[in-house]
Amino acid sequence: MTSDFSAARVHLDRAYDYLCGDDPMSQRGREALDLLIEAVAVEEFKQPRQSAEVIRFPIGRRC
Repeated sequence: MTSDFSAARVHLDRAYDYLCGDDPMSQRGREALDLLIEAVAVEEFKQPRQSAEVIRFPIGRRC
């Protein structure tokens, strides 16, 4: 099973948004989430791209 890094990043971004307080715990939580979000993004874009087969459709002349 492969990880869904983009979905994980969405959830981490939402968690970051919920920690909107000015208290020290919220600030530390946002800092920790920043590190996690960055790590997940790095892994997401390190993954090899999946190749796809391009199907050519016939181009007909229209009157």
